[in-house]
Amino acid sequence: MSTASVELKVFVPARDFALSQQFYKDLGFLSPWNSEELAYFHHGDHCAFLLQNYYVKEFAENLMLHLLVEDADAWYASVRDAGLAERYGVRLGTPEDQPWKMRDFTLHDPSGVLWRIGHNLD
Repeated sequence: MSTASVELKVFVPARDFALSQQFYKDLGFLSPWNSEELAYFHHGDHCAFLLQNYYVKEFAENLMLHLLVEDADAWYASVRDAGLAERYGVRLGTPEDQPWKMRDFTLHDPSGVLWRIGHNLD
């Protein structure tokens, strides 16, 4: 018997399931499977989540996710240059050095979920 952890995935709500799926694909996530109610997304070997065809405004707008990347500035440039904020009507913040020793930027998805995408400064 083992109590070892394998992976933690969050269920991310989607106000418009099809739109959110396309947003995450355009952001660079892969979706190897989906159903009418759930879509599995991953980026690399260490980041995965389940997008759900379910939406409660208060939940979505209070959910914050953190994606640790190698280069937050490169990610920001990729999102900005792809025009995702304009195309999806979402908010995109600029990269900033944070007091918690990270450089990150914020990105809201089409349902209002807040992502902080950053890298460690030390």
